[in-house]
Amino acid sequence: MSLFQIFDFLGTTAFAISGAMAAMNKRLDIFGIFIIAFVTSVGGGTLRDMLIGRTPVGWMTDLTYLYIIFAATLLGIIFRKRMGKLSKTLFLFDTIGLGIFTITGAEIGLQFGLHPIICVILATMSGSFGGLIRDILVNEIPVILQKEIYALACVIGAVGFLLLEKINVDKDLQYVLTSSLVIVIRLLAVKYKWELRSIYK
Repeated sequence: MSLFQIFDFLGTTAFAISGAMAAMNKRLDIFGIFIIAFVTSVGGGTLRDMLIGRTPVGWMTDLTYLYIIFAATLLGIIFRKRMGKLSKTLFLFDTIGLGIFTITGAEIGLQFGLHPIICVILATMSGSFGGLIRDILVNEIPVILQKEIYALACVIGAVGFLLLEKINVDKDLQYVLTSSLVIVIRLLAVKYKWELRSIYK
């Protein structure tokens, strides 16, 4: 199994748990929890794959994704009381998923020979659109549409990934460095309250 695939599975796990946490925070039923976990995990990647003609999309051709989503969601439900405050758990797993899926999105763009700017867009979409769909479904204003540093972290990570690719850095090292970069930026942004300037007073 390649590191790319491992990262893809880890991102799926992280977003499944974040989706489950968001659903439980809204006190949805069991079915609702699995639905939110599912769309959070595969929403961004599905849209990305459909746009570039990578069909059938990944989770339709490899049932491992569905097994991972089911298992991660079930674990989230079982251990929800041990995970502390749901909001902190949601933030942690959402941040991990954001970092990992940003890089997988950029890599898939490169594999399809797309322009670097398009690769950055695909990376941002892969990293943030699952959370966007999740927030809409649980009736929250999506983080990506607020002034928090969220999508911008994806952009920075994707640009870093492409720069490392340009200078022929080892691929596995690229994955680790740039996904970590996205995660660190997001964590620091929340810790130190870095925000994009609002046009409203």
